[in-house]
Amino acid sequence: MKEKTSITLSRDVLNGIDRLAGSKSSRSALIEHVLRLYLRQQERARIDAHDLAILNRAADRLNAEVEDVLKDQADL
Repeated sequence: MKEKTSITLSRDVLNGIDRLAGSKSSRSALIEHVLRLYLRQQERARIDAHDLAILNRAADRLNAEVEDVLKDQADL
């Protein structure tokens, strides 16, 4: 379900939206599409930051394990 809202944008932004939307799309459709992309990117960035924090907390242990494996392989 869609809800109607009102926003205020500068003339140059509206001109850019109109150029991108062309005659085949509406301003609303273009703005919704762009905002959906932005929201997905923000969610992906949040997940990536969370994953990186997990890796960083385990980095010393993981690096030690890799060193042990490499040392064992070198001894073969």
